[in-house]
Amino acid sequence: MGWWRYYTPKPAREVKGGIKAQSRRGAFASSWWGQRWIRVLDSFDIGERLNRGRTYARKGQVMDIGIEKGAVRATVQGSRSHPYEVEVRFRPLSRAQWYQIAKALGGRFISLARLLAGEMPEDIEDVFESAKLSLFPHRLRDLETDCSCPDWSNPCKHTAAVFYLLAEEFDRDPFLLFKLRGLAREELFELLGYSPAAAPALPKPDRIGVAEPVPEEPLLEPSAFWGGEELPGDLFGEVPLPEVTAALPKRLGGFPFWRGKAPFLEALEPFYLKAAPLGLDVFLGLTKAPAEEASAPVKPVKQPSKSAKTLKGKSPPTRRQPKKSVPKKKSRRKTRSK
Repeated sequence: MGWWRYYTPKPAREVKGGIKAQSRRGAFASSWWGQRWIRVLDSFDIGERLNRGRTYARKGQVMDIGIEKGAVRATVQGSRSHPYEVEVRFRPLSRAQWYQIAKALGGRFISLARLLAGEMPEDIEDVFESAKLSLFPHRLRDLETDCSCPDWSNPCKHTAAVFYLLAEEFDRDPFLLFKLRGLAREELFELLGYSPAAAPALPKPDRIGVAEPVPEEPLLEPSAFWGGEELPGDLFGEVPLPEVTAALPKRLGGFPFWRGKAPFLEALEPFYLKAAPLGLDVFLGLTKAPAEEASAPVKPVKQPSKSAKTLKGKSPPTRRQPKKSVPKKKSRRKTRSK
């Protein structure tokens, strides 16, 4: 972890724009696999460092985090001026071991269907155990952790903060658990024989029927769509507002590694509350869309004239140029010859 055996803890420096956990209190994960990850961390008996890492994750002390095959690398701001570099390495599974897992999954159709739908089946650990393997680490030594901080403890609070952010990221994308064990989502589907690229193309349907003539008069004037005119009242029927605000973002889940002060859905919901009724009124032609600021003509900036006054109300001093003396031309007098 570091090169110093003794370390006196100090308060961490505040980070602007750090990655903050979506959970501000209580439980840290919502899915069963995210909660399983938290229980694995608790079983390591890390102690108070795990609690301090939870505080770090909620305060936004993690500045950057990247997930790749078999490893997680992050930058965490501590009490010193320079942030610490954290690395967590998972023990990857071999290709032959993944073949065993794919073979075991092939006979569990319900689990396979849930996995293809983007959910982690609850019996996935039984699948790994049938191949004498484990998806989650059983012991702390199954994870190799490293941090550039001077704390001699392993793992330290900076590494624990990364652990907690991983729990929320597992909620959003359960396939990251497979990626950290050495197999990406696309590779898993190919191993199971469900690769989208390998799927046969659907045959084109035959055209059956007689072409109908286009009516002379259009059913709806195009200007009513582009001009914002009022549409017929019975065209769409009754269009109620959705009962659940921001239903689509709530279904998709939180934003990955959100950096805002408020949780992602709480920050997004007020905009949906304003946009939903306005968009419906614009669609029905009851009101016009607000003009965009970018479409407004830009007024040219007037350049100050030479006689413009300064801030003090006085004209800027000018230097008078000396007048050039123009030599007089000698007049030529005509003389009469005697």
